Amino acid sequence: MVISMTQMDDARKGIITEEMKAVAESENVDPEFIRRSVAKGTIAIPSNKGRKVKAVGIGAGLRTKVNATIGTSTDICDFDMEEEKARVAIENKADTLMELSVGGDLDDIRRRILKISDIPVGSVPAYQAAFEAIREHGATIYMDEDTMFKTIEKQAKDGIDFMAIHCSVNMETLKRLKRQGRKGGLVSRGGALISAWMVENELENPLYKNYDYILEIAKEYDFVMSMANAMRAGAIADATDRAGVQELIILGELIDRAREVGVQTIVEGPGHIPLKEIEANVVIQKKLCREAPFYMLGPIVTDIAPAYDHIVSSIGAAQSSASGADFICYVTPAEHLALPGPEDVKMGVIASRIGAYVGDMSKGIHNGELDLEMANARKKLNWEAQYQASICPNDARAIRDNRPPEDPDTCTMCGSYCAVKIVNEWLDEAPTATFE
Repeated sequence: MVISMTQMDDARKGIITEEMKAVAESENVDPEFIRRSVAKGTIAIPSNKGRKVKAVGIGAGLRTKVNATIGTSTDICDFDMEEEKARVAIENKADTLMELSVGGDLDDIRRRILKISDIPVGSVPAYQAAFEAIREHGATIYMDEDTMFKTIEKQAKDGIDFMAIHCSVNMETLKRLKRQGRKGGLVSRGGALISAWMVENELENPLYKNYDYILEIAKEYDFVMSMANAMRAGAIADATDRAGVQELIILGELIDRAREVGVQTIVEGPGHIPLKEIEANVVIQKKLCREAPFYMLGPIVTDIAPAYDHIVSSIGAAQSSASGADFICYVTPAEHLALPGPEDVKMGVIASRIGAYVGDMSKGIHNGELDLEMANARKKLNWEAQYQASICPNDARAIRDNRPPEDPDTCTMCGSYCAVKIVNEWLDEAPTATFE
């Protein structure tokens, strides 16, 4: 019998894999640091054995990563658009993708996205299992237990690098949710599907009950288990409640079991949460889950800004990253309103990258080197250098080119009264004796 080895298994044997070397090089850290962290479970590298992708490290001591979600809905099912959205996300430097389709041929769209993506791709297998139950039997509650596990294995065989699996929803968690009540209810789609199945069938969650079987599949393909946050709040009023904390306790126990068999994990975190509670949530998660990488969904720090939730989540991403979160799921302007289009994807990726960058500066992952480059370029009125130091050079160049100044050294905001140019000509060039 051949025993499947994972990144974590290799790390524990002292082996520095090619993926670990690639992560170390991209992060400018010692490969041995990566190996030790993978061995402990504080860094995860999503990389299915069945396909070759860009190695991305997620965890403590590394740059905060940004994920972009794409996928069809039951209302809008355009596979070509989903491919375009994937390309837009990659072009704008998302670190990972999640393919979350619920409309059309789910196997086809997943395989199309896997084919064009050179970065890790994640999924939520509960969506496909539920969708197929609805299509074949008319309702999610008729979903067969075996279908859940067959779906996980099929997606792993296709090459999915990380999976959000809703294994922490159990009867005890639902009991706490029911007793407590919520203003915004349950907003996790996977959590809602699994919970409905449990209540209607009066059975324990199969993903929780048969968790060891999922670990066997994960170990065979070495995909990262993204421990789904089914009880996350969908309203600021419900943040950090008993149901959410109960689920986090269960997640911590499940992570221990995954590490025992050499399966990598990350932990998904709350969606809607006030700014003042973010640090506490990160601390609690890291404590209960033994420093597992933390994947924050957004987060949304106020409920009142539909059409601008990408800005709201950029604020949340900055605070989350600064507090120790390791991975951010973007939010687009279409959040809460519609299926995102390609331009929404672009705006979401850029907003989350800005938030992650700001947070990384706060926790010392970088020291604002790019900010210094920008400052020097602005002082010299070197516009090309300014573009290159910016997070989105093409957009910055386009704005200035579309409103060209008379003086090529300046912009149309100040024109001939440019403060930088005045200082350069009349202060910096003045002899020191002038001020003595």
